[in-house]
Amino acid sequence: MSLRIRTSACTALAVAALAAGTVLTAPSAGAAPKAAAPKFLSASQLPPHASSSWTAGPVKEGFPEGLGTCVSTEGVPSFDYRHREFRTDLDTNAVQLTVVTGSAARAKALAKHYDDLIRTCADRIEQGSPDVEAEGRDYGKLPVEEGARVRGVHTESSGGATDIALLSVGRDGRTVTVVQWAQLGDFGDAPVAAFKKTTTTAVNKLY
Repeated sequence: MSLRIRTSACTALAVAALAAGTVLTAPSAGAAPKAAAPKFLSASQLPPHASSSWTAGPVKEGFPEGLGTCVSTEGVPSFDYRHREFRTDLDTNAVQLTVVTGSAARAKALAKHYDDLIRTCADRIEQGSPDVEAEGRDYGKLPVEEGARVRGVHTESSGGATDIALLSVGRDGRTVTVVQWAQLGDFGDAPVAAFKKTTTTAVNKLY
């Protein structure tokens, strides 16, 4: 599944995310003033793949569909979303999201909201799709800029498909970044140390 939960699970999970997500209120002033756009990871800065090199897609506007299993835009204001997707020749993929908010305080609240969604993702997957077992793990905080946190989510369907994802949320000032790495496998296949390095690079590289 590569954390692309099947259609029935996705639909139920979207509803669960709406019900469970923390609502972040914002003034009606609109989007944040334009400033220097945050920078993105390059393909070489992702956890190395044993048999295939990474390919980086272009930076695009908007929220990435591939991140929607655990993280969504439900219950939050319309921010300046940009993303970049990565892939290998095998069933391994990654995505980075950057979100520019109007203030450091709002970014801090958004980062907590995204981390809460990732923390509760496994429970919401199971609630939304009874044929999927899911487990989440906390790999701790990283001392970079205003901080980052790494978590893992493993899913296994009744048909035997098993997938592992590592996700992180970090912040630099009023900008939040979310990074996700995913492939077939379980926690034993997750390159946690390399992903922590990738997350640290992602946050440091924003500005």
